[in-house]
Amino acid sequence: MALHLNLLHEEILEQRQRKRDPLKIGILVLVSCGTLLFLYYGWNAYQTFEIKAKLSAIDGDWKKLEPQVTQAQKRSAQLTDLINTTRVLDDYIDNRFFWGPFLEKLSRCVPPNAQLTGMEAGVLEDDKGVTITIDGVAAAREPRSAAEDLRQMLLEQLGKSYHDVKVEFKTLEDVEAVANLGGTNVPMARYILSITLNPNAAAKPAATPAPSRTKRRNESS
Repeated sequence: MALHLNLLHEEILEQRQRKRDPLKIGILVLVSCGTLLFLYYGWNAYQTFEIKAKLSAIDGDWKKLEPQVTQAQKRSAQLTDLINTTRVLDDYIDNRFFWGPFLEKLSRCVPPNAQLTGMEAGVLEDDKGVTITIDGVAAAREPRSAAEDLRQMLLEQLGKSYHDVKVEFKTLEDVEAVANLGGTNVPMARYILSITLNPNAAAKPAATPAPSRTKRRNESS
């Protein structure tokens, strides 16, 4: 068996010890960690700068668009006010009361032995209805009965087109004057009728007055 002599074993041992030096290894580890941290924070700084650049670009675009947006908002507010005003006017037009159809019905209800001498009318606030006051005279053998017939006719005919119709006598009294109907002098009665109705709701059929009430009025005349 051959023998080998290593005369450089001490130098080789020193080299191996230098390679395994803990301080050197620690420095290498720290340098590696520092390099990784530097790369990590550098990447974050790059992303931050990129985000700031995008934000600056968006802010610049907003400054260009802001006057247009402000003008559009003002225009939108003006159009909204105009639409609301138009709706109010439309509601007013749709819910307004037409006097023509009412006067036509009134003229058809007045019999030949009755006459209208005056009328006052008005529309209540908040669309609560219409109120009419009619002055007139009726002539017949029983003038109060003729006035009652006119009241019932108005109640029936107006109830076909309007809602909550009420036709009541405010005054019904005999007068000394007489009227000549067909060559015959007949007594006269003066009446004041109060009419209230609601033209905006669906019409309900008017209740027919009880016959007994008419009979009592005829008897009282």
